Amino acid sequence: MSDQTPCLLVVEDDPHLAETLAAAFARRGYEVHSATREEAAIGLAGRYAFTHAIVDLKLAEGSGLGVVKALGEKQDPPAIVVLTGFASISTAVEAIKLGATQYLAKPATAREIEAAFGHRAGMAMPEIEAPQIGVKAQEWELIQRTLAETGFNISETARRLGMHRRTLARKLAAHRAATEGASDTAEL
Repeated sequence: MSDQTPCLLVVEDDPHLAETLAAAFARRGYEVHSATREEAAIGLAGRYAFTHAIVDLKLAEGSGLGVVKALGEKQDPPAIVVLTGFASISTAVEAIKLGATQYLAKPATAREIEAAFGHRAGMAMPEIEAPQIGVKAQEWELIQRTLAETGFNISETARRLGMHRRTLARKLAAHRAATEGASDTAEL
């Protein structure tokens, strides 16, 4: 990678979207690396000096907020755009606090994402239209936000949510299984 070549990390658990984003940004001159899980993304962040990152908020394994936190703590953090299909003010604020440059609701075009990389504090933020979401999605959003607030401590998250730690662990496992089942079905 030359000093002028921007280096991009794409963290997206939907393989088709990840491939589309990687191809679009490769055509724009970026060196692109992809990960589908939080752990893999953080590993790549330790090996490459990313100048830009696109991070999906909801991952099948791990949390996009965990990736944003890890990238934001780097000595020279990249411009980070968080993408989500479940836009909410609370997760937008949390992502920005952790180091995100911008927060966009899906679907977002490569042009919109690239423009968002240039966002700086104090600039006007584009409006985020939050889709109407059901109770289960709202609960999942609250769990994710509280997990991020507690540094991903399950016991403390369960205490703050007023539920037993095992109940929270079951909900996390059930969501992981449901997401994995959905991705398995989509591949058929």
